[in-house]
Amino acid sequence: MFGKLTWDSIPWDNPLPMGAVAMMVAVVVIIGVLITRAGKWSYLWHEWITSVDHKKIGIMYMLVAFVMMLRGFSDAIMMRLQLAIASGNEGYLPPEHYDQIFTAHGVIMIFFVAMPLVIGLINIVVPQQIGARDVAFPFLNSLSFWLFFVGMALVNISLGVGEFAKTGWLAYPPLSELGTSPGVGVDYYIWSLQIAGVGTLMTGINFFVTIMKMRCPGMTLMRMPIFTWTALFTNILIIAAFPVLTVTLALLALDRYIGTHFFTATAGGDQMMYVNLIWIWGHPEVYILILPAFGVFSEVVSTFSRKKLFGYTSMVYASAVIAILAFSVWLHHFFTMGSGANVNAFFGIATMIISIPTGVKIFNWLFTIFRGRLKINLPIMWTLAFLSTFTIGGMTGVLLSVPGADFLLHNSLFLIAHFHNVIIGGVVFGMFAGYSYWFPKAMGYTLDEKWGKRAFWLWVSGFYLAFIPLYALGFMGMTRRLSHYDPSTGWQPLLLVALSGAVLILFGVLCQVTQLYVSIRDRHINQDVTGDPWDGRTLEWATSSPPANYNFPFTPVVEDRDCFWSEKEKNNGQRPKETREYVDIHMPRNTGAGVIISAFSLVFGFAMIWHIWWLAGLGLLGMFVSFIRRCFETDVDYYIPAAEVEATEKLRVHNV
Repeated sequence: MFGKLTWDSIPWDNPLPMGAVAMMVAVVVIIGVLITRAGKWSYLWHEWITSVDHKKIGIMYMLVAFVMMLRGFSDAIMMRLQLAIASGNEGYLPPEHYDQIFTAHGVIMIFFVAMPLVIGLINIVVPQQIGARDVAFPFLNSLSFWLFFVGMALVNISLGVGEFAKTGWLAYPPLSELGTSPGVGVDYYIWSLQIAGVGTLMTGINFFVTIMKMRCPGMTLMRMPIFTWTALFTNILIIAAFPVLTVTLALLALDRYIGTHFFTATAGGDQMMYVNLIWIWGHPEVYILILPAFGVFSEVVSTFSRKKLFGYTSMVYASAVIAILAFSVWLHHFFTMGSGANVNAFFGIATMIISIPTGVKIFNWLFTIFRGRLKINLPIMWTLAFLSTFTIGGMTGVLLSVPGADFLLHNSLFLIAHFHNVIIGGVVFGMFAGYSYWFPKAMGYTLDEKWGKRAFWLWVSGFYLAFIPLYALGFMGMTRRLSHYDPSTGWQPLLLVALSGAVLILFGVLCQVTQLYVSIRDRHINQDVTGDPWDGRTLEWATSSPPANYNFPFTPVVEDRDCFWSEKEKNNGQRPKETREYVDIHMPRNTGAGVIISAFSLVFGFAMIWHIWWLAGLGLLGMFVSFIRRCFETDVDYYIPAAEVEATEKLRVHNV
């Protein structure tokens, strides 16, 4: 009746996962008790859980990302500690548990930390930057978030019920085939990413349509802010790449569930087909993450240098070139697999070429700063840190684009250092810059700078200590995925340095948690009612902080790229005053349909993992019926009367 699920599926005899599960359950119970005592369940359901407001959905994405960062970083600390002490011994982690940890770390950090940070910022900022009141498909936006949440939930459930994959974060066959991995770990991997990936694909479609069809009057394509441009290219990449991931995981699931052999070489399949497919998705995924970070840096550098962005047009075309070339370099991830000299040469050259538009962007940021009146604050500090760390990561990437060098370094810690150099020094630092830059806009009060700067210095110093030694270890021959090693290698001193760096980053994360707590505690002192950091340049700074659910009381009209700044210049530095008449505003109504459909998808995914076929059928039926019911809902929108809009705006102006 319950398929593979038995009482023994819970690892009662393993203190590490059981301790982690106990801690997670305790935190959830404590939060639930606090919400109950405060009487906030009804408020959370009506204002947040069922919300279709893009700003609230973006905040929920960011919140989940920061929570999962704690989970993923705990895995990183466990790996660093294991390698630091496992010289001549097996350390404190059994090999099969260590394999689960490094797989879960990669999956969580890419899919459930970096992706929600990016999509969260896009949700909060893009509709306001283009002068839209909402996204094109508000309900789809809610459903996308909750499907992503279900994928995250399945990854965490695997910690206490069953196991996670032991294959590495891309689950190469034959390691991921049923004969090699007969447990449910790979099934958790497949269904968590499949469900979350469908949500991400819907997000890509939603924001592509939003940007292309919902820009306010006067906002031509070449007047869009750079962050909106990078969001557009990101969503084009999502639409093009994520169906490949969906098909790849579906083929792997068919191999495991019904005995096909798409990726079994001994039965007529081809393991290299999986590698090609997963990287045709996987390399564009890197640019799905980094392009919005480039957009953040463009906004931050321009604002706090008090200058127009240098080379706006070249930045747009550089982003376009990166998006196009992202699909021509995937094979550099397996130069060592015998594709031949001609194929390797083509992809090596393509990899070198893609570094050119990235270099264009870096020089444009530097020239924007040059002779500007630069204000050093938290967003600029993250940007300056990025310029150095990402440059190092880019140079090591160019080295790895040479097939001969890659043949020696591909399976070493040198590659691990390069990848983290790019993702942490680029994506994570970029998202932290955007988080601190737009936090006052989203929440209505500023972040505490003191704790933010402490977090910054701990993160940056810890980053260099944690990953620069890995470059040296790669040259010394230390390969990836090792859980222990011989003392004669001489690797342990550098691994101890790397552990110290990870500990510093841990303190940086704790400082960020403290920063958020202090900022919320002192929000009345640090209230930012104007939402204008120095000279906000783009349209979102024309709204109040936080914006009303309708964003703009009037439909804005854009006459310039730096629209808000140009309007302020016309008014001698003052915020523009509106003289138009208020009208009724049409807005979508909150709905719980996305939550209900996603809850049934959680049932379906869990049942498929454990082969509980009747429960899987029930979950599938529930999703179908819930979706059909949503299609026949009639009360899906409402009007905000002009008088209510006027009264709200007068109150906001009075507060300012």
